[in-house]
Amino acid sequence: MKLYDELVARGLIAQVTNEDEIREMIDNGKATFYIGFDPTADSLHVGHFMALCLMKRLQMAGNKPIALIGGGTAMIGDPSGRTDMRSMMTQETIQHNCDCFKKQMERFIEFGEGKAQMVNNADWLLDLNYVDVLREVGACFSVNNMLRAECYKQRMEKGLSFLEFNYMIMQSYDFYHLYQNYGCNMQFGGNDQWSNMLGGTELIRKKLGKDAHAMTITLLLNSEGKKMGKTAKGAVWLDPNKTTPFDFYQYWRNVEDADVMKCIRMLTFLPLEEIDAMADWKDAQLNTAKEILAYELTKLVHGEEEADKAKAAAKALFVGGGDDANMPTTKIAAELLKEAMIGILSLMVACKLASSNKEARRLVEGGGVFVNDEKVVTASFTVTEEMLKNGVKIRKGKKVFHKAVLE
Repeated sequence: MKLYDELVARGLIAQVTNEDEIREMIDNGKATFYIGFDPTADSLHVGHFMALCLMKRLQMAGNKPIALIGGGTAMIGDPSGRTDMRSMMTQETIQHNCDCFKKQMERFIEFGEGKAQMVNNADWLLDLNYVDVLREVGACFSVNNMLRAECYKQRMEKGLSFLEFNYMIMQSYDFYHLYQNYGCNMQFGGNDQWSNMLGGTELIRKKLGKDAHAMTITLLLNSEGKKMGKTAKGAVWLDPNKTTPFDFYQYWRNVEDADVMKCIRMLTFLPLEEIDAMADWKDAQLNTAKEILAYELTKLVHGEEEADKAKAAAKALFVGGGDDANMPTTKIAAELLKEAMIGILSLMVACKLASSNKEARRLVEGGGVFVNDEKVVTASFTVTEEMLKNGVKIRKGKKVFHKAVLE
C-alpha cells in the first residue's frame, strides 16, 4: 500500500484539494509541506501528536517537512475553536517556547540540510508594512467570504476583534511566503483550519496565477486531537518535567474503549495488518490494546527504556505486587511541614494532584483519595514526617498514583 492510501486507511485524511496531484506527490516523496504550531506554551502536548506523527510518516517516505512556529501569529492569536481571545505574549516568551518545541520535535523528525526545517513566521510577518499588506494581500480577500468561515462565525456572538480578524490573512500569507521562498507546495492542518488553509491556496493563485500549484489537505479529527491534551489536572505534555513518562503512559492506557483502536490506527506506527487483526477485540482484549497503545506512544516520545519502566510500574500497581520504584514521585521540602506533619490538602497540591486546596478538599470529600491504600475520610487528615521518610503512596481515583517522600 502506498503512503496516501495508508493515510486514508488510518483515518487521517478529511478533505483535500487536487487529490490526484497530492497522491502522486506524497507517494513519490515530492512534497515540501508545512504544518503550523502556535507557541502558546513551553511544551507540546498530546493534542499535537497527530501532526507530529504525520510529519514523521511523510518524512520517512522522502517528503520534506517544514515545522512552522507561529512566533508572529502568536502576537495576535488564532480565533479557531475558541470562544474568547488569547492573552498577549512577549517576544521573549514566544522565542523560549519555540526553542522548547524544536527539542521535542527532534524526537519525531530529522532536521538538517535537505531534511526537515523549522521556521518562525515572526521572521517575515513582523517586518511587513501595514499599507503594503492592505494593498498587496488584503485586496485578495472578500470580507463576506471570511465571515462565512466557521472560525469566525463561532466568535461573532461574543465579539470578534479586528486583531483576530487578521489571523486568516496572516496564515494565508505564511503559505504564500513559504511557497515563494522555501519551495513549499503543500500545507497540512486540522479540520478547524480549513478556511484559513484555503485562504492561503487562493492567495497564491491570485498573486501568482492559476497555474501555481499550491495544495491543501486537512487531518481528520485533529481538532478533536487538541482536546486529547486536556485532563482533570491540566494538559498532558510531551515534556517529562511536566508530565512524567508514567503519567503519559497512564493517560493512553486509560483512553475510552470506543477510542482505543482509532488511536492505535492514527497514532502508532504498527503495520495496518497487525492493527486490522485487533479490530474485533472486545472486553479484556481491549485492555491489551490499550497497553499496546500506551507502550508504543510512550516509547515514541520518551524512549524504550522509559516506556519499559512505565509499563512495569503500571503492571505492578494494577495487577499486584505494589512495586512503586517507577511511580511519579515528589520530594517534599521539610519547611512545608508544621509540627512534623503536613495536611493532605497541602500535600496533594505540592504533588500537583490538585491545583488548589479547594480542589483537593472536593476530591477528599468525594471519597477519591487514598494514602497507603487507605481511604482518606476527612480533609483534616495529616501525613507525618516519619511516614514521608518511608515514602507515602497517594492514589487519586482509581488510576492516578503518586509517591511523596521527604526531601
